[in-house]
Amino acid sequence: MLSVGRARTIRDVAKHAGVSVGTVSNAINQPDLLSAATLARVKKAIDDVGFVRNGAARQLRGTRSPAIALVIPDIENPFFTQLARGVEAAAAERNHLVILCNSGGDRSREDRHLRLLEEERVAGVLMTPSAERTSRLHQQIRERGTPIVRLDRRSSSREQCSITVDGVQGGRLAGGHLIELGHKQIAFVNGPSSITQFGDRRAGLVSALEEAGLNLKPAHEIEVDVLTIASGEAAATKLLQSRTPPTAIFCANDLMALGAEHAIIAAGHSVPGDIAIVGYDDISYAELALVPLTSVRQPAYELGHRAATVLLEEAAGGPHRHQHISFQPELIARQSTAR
Repeated sequence: MLSVGRARTIRDVAKHAGVSVGTVSNAINQPDLLSAATLARVKKAIDDVGFVRNGAARQLRGTRSPAIALVIPDIENPFFTQLARGVEAAAAERNHLVILCNSGGDRSREDRHLRLLEEERVAGVLMTPSAERTSRLHQQIRERGTPIVRLDRRSSSREQCSITVDGVQGGRLAGGHLIELGHKQIAFVNGPSSITQFGDRRAGLVSALEEAGLNLKPAHEIEVDVLTIASGEAAATKLLQSRTPPTAIFCANDLMALGAEHAIIAAGHSVPGDIAIVGYDDISYAELALVPLTSVRQPAYELGHRAATVLLEEAAGGPHRHQHISFQPELIARQSTAR
């Protein structure tokens, strides 16, 4: 009879199942070595006695945690919610769990997360860094054996995997759509140009404008540090006050586009009658907006799922070829740009 309140051990499991301690250890760490019948018996004994594997002891033996980490800059952005769902699904398929960390776009906070995650010996880290250049700590952790995959950020290194969406094509799709609708005064509200993804979206828009004999006027371009509904409202208000207000606004994410739509309607203008709006990401709220939002869709779930799969393949050890995978965006037209 097991005493109440005492932590159960492998020896308790072995005694209950009538097997050796080594057999229980194999059932936990190398189940393929056991027959189906023996494995089932040990698993039943684990449940019967209430045995819980000691993670701290595992770390002392130098083995990795079954967890991977996801470090994102904005947990409130539904794009990252969808991305996290894809990561979690891929991890669950391989019997891993996911630790979610929100950096708030702060480099020092990112580094604090990375230090703690390395101490916990996570199997690997998926990370959307706040800056284009990775920190020295980021590089050191990789050198010490913890794989880090850049997610929604392209890597310039052949020695690190990255999973992204083609931002140049996304910007081109948005610009081309507005040009086809007859717009010539097109404004752009962008994120930090120092981050490749935002620079790519601008490059795609500029390319589409130039092909049509147009240009992006300095007065019609606004760059913000934080991509939120509030920053979108502020940017749209400023554009409305310019000498030549735009007839269309392209925002580098949907949250800003929703804020821009709110500001335009609050100022007594109509969307799309006076000003058309295009967002980016195609979050779930886009089609639920007061005026359903045209957006450049990023396959967030697929992005997260593929990134987690690539990370776990690298974390498994053995030969590994670093990959730089780029998904293609898709324009989803709704009423915010209707003719």
